[in-house]
Amino acid sequence: MKTLQNRLCIIEDHVKNNNITVMIIGLGSVGTYLLDYLASRNDEAIKVVVVGRNRDKMEKNVNIVRVAALIRGLNKTMIEIQDGVELTDASSIQAAIEKYTPDFIVNASRAYPGLKYGSISWANVRAYGIWTPLAIRFTKNVMEACDKADTDAVVINTSYSDAVIPWLKSTGKAYPDFGSGNMNHLIPRIKFAVAEMLKVKDFWNVDVMFAAGHFHDVCISKEGQAEGVELPLKVYYRDEEQALDHNYIFSRCKIVMPVDAQRNMMNASSNYGIIDAVISAIRAGENKRIFTPGVFGEIGCYPVVIGYRGDKLDAWIDESVFSYEEMNKANRISMALDGVEDIKDGTLIYTDYLIEKTKKAFGAELPKTVAYDDIEKTAQFIIDKIILPQTEKK
Repeated sequence: MKTLQNRLCIIEDHVKNNNITVMIIGLGSVGTYLLDYLASRNDEAIKVVVVGRNRDKMEKNVNIVRVAALIRGLNKTMIEIQDGVELTDASSIQAAIEKYTPDFIVNASRAYPGLKYGSISWANVRAYGIWTPLAIRFTKNVMEACDKADTDAVVINTSYSDAVIPWLKSTGKAYPDFGSGNMNHLIPRIKFAVAEMLKVKDFWNVDVMFAAGHFHDVCISKEGQAEGVELPLKVYYRDEEQALDHNYIFSRCKIVMPVDAQRNMMNASSNYGIIDAVISAIRAGENKRIFTPGVFGEIGCYPVVIGYRGDKLDAWIDESVFSYEEMNKANRISMALDGVEDIKDGTLIYTDYLIEKTKKAFGAELPKTVAYDDIEKTAQFIIDKIILPQTEKK
């Protein structure tokens, strides 16, 4: 695949010519919410292509989005359906990419649909990294297809990008450019908390600089605490830094949320935010900051700027407040707490603690390491030995 900067320059030309194509691979709850948000832009320049195996299922979701949008007077976005695409077959995905030549590809697929993995893992092992082989299962096929198609698209991944994208990069494979989720779910909580602490109503004027891996998104959101880890966080109100106690901020981030598929409104919003940041940076000529896990193949999540350096559209890690070293250290601590000790040379390395907890909780012993070639075998082991016994109990 071409470099990200080269692909951004191609997209820049398409945006300026009002000819933008977004491809959503997998139209489950994340994909359907994203489709709704894109339709609600009411942007005639955007065409959305939804890709999957079952046309009837996709058509139902597309129709409800189109009708609901038109009721609101927001339906200028063209939507097309490409069925018959098997996510287990990279060549099938490749054919769809070559047919539509999208500017953005959002991988919203899941290897085990209809289940929030965290509903099993958090209560039992307090870690999400256990699911990494499942999260990468379809992503690796999507990226193989992108590579063979030599796509010009920016690729966004939705499933555990903190570890999935670094795993692909460490193997020397093509990897998604951005991940959705993680800090995008927590940053708004922090903004609401800070506004309440400052007793101001305009929470949209609160700004946050933060970096941490997936564990802390979940831990702070669910429990209102950071597990004793000092995280790189600064908060601002109307551009002035606020000296507020971080632990108290985190305690105020524990707010009631649904635990079913409705939570995917946040993940879909995160995907939308990345697409919007690229388009807005081009149209307004202004830098846009996003928070994205797995970016550039880095473990964990970083603040990233999309905008212009000189006269070239580009994307880079935002080190205006915290250095890369500070953020990388926090991310690695966070990911270790999530059960991922390291990712290197194409191999996922679980922590001993996660292996021990998994054996105690589920009676299933994870391997210490998972090589890229063992992804399918390990993913099936997780389904057979952990997911099915837990879901059958219910």
